[in-house]
Amino acid sequence: MSSFLTSRNVADVLGGITNGVIYSLVALSLVLVWRSTRILNFAQGAMAMIATYVGFAVLAPTTSYWVSMAVAIVAGLLIGGLTERVIVRGLYGKPEINPVVAMVGFLLVLESVAAAIWSTGSRGLPTPFSMVDWQLNHKPVALSPFALYEIVTAVVVMTVIAGLFQFTKLGLRLRAAALAPEVSRLLGVRVGRMLTLGWMLSSAVGAVTAVLVASNYFTGLTPTAMDGVFAFGFIAAAIGGLDSPVGALLSGIALGVILQFVGDYLNSNAIILVALGMLVVSLMVRPNGVFTRSAQRRV
Repeated sequence: MSSFLTSRNVADVLGGITNGVIYSLVALSLVLVWRSTRILNFAQGAMAMIATYVGFAVLAPTTSYWVSMAVAIVAGLLIGGLTERVIVRGLYGKPEINPVVAMVGFLLVLESVAAAIWSTGSRGLPTPFSMVDWQLNHKPVALSPFALYEIVTAVVVMTVIAGLFQFTKLGLRLRAAALAPEVSRLLGVRVGRMLTLGWMLSSAVGAVTAVLVASNYFTGLTPTAMDGVFAFGFIAAAIGGLDSPVGALLSGIALGVILQFVGDYLNSNAIILVALGMLVVSLMVRPNGVFTRSAQRRV
């Protein structure tokens, strides 16, 4: 049993799950803002990065990882709300390309501002758990306390968000405000507040993801730290379906595991090609996402 748990294949599966839950969180943040406003936020990673820098700024006085995490989440909420109110609010009802261009431009602005304020050097956040892999019969198992913390955090966040949309009136209002704003207003739903709240929740989930990424000593925190993670998270969201929180979880983990095997057995340079190939095939077979139910038109 010990030789199996420390084998190469198990190491790839565990490493893939650890990476996959990060992709899942990014995918979930995209699903959140899509389900709430029907807009794809291409600045999601950069907004999360800024929130993490704010959390990092309070780390030196407090020396507390958990305080830094809490501040980053609050900053994410505020950044998401302000972005929706100031930038996105005037784009509702406009051609679909308008918010895409606006968010890509906002991404570039945020990364430039972060580089100007905090420089482009990598900064590491102290972690509350060890990153050293556990040992089994003096052989390493590809799982550390910090990796387990990442997995548990991702599962908890996704469970809360899925429960919010599936079982609460607030989740129903968020979806109604995005899909039928005029009808929702007639039914007493404050659509403007729901749209803002959707962006706030999405940005908060993104902030949690960015803190986890910045805590990894292989990457650290830089103005562009979330770019690659966002790309894989976007692919996971598109494959799973932008209307499916469960799809975000499962697709992110599956993508992480597959890419881990690709990097180990083939070539790390082939990872992005395989990911894009998976995206193309998925969109050809299930354009709305693997885990999204196809809506049937009724006459």
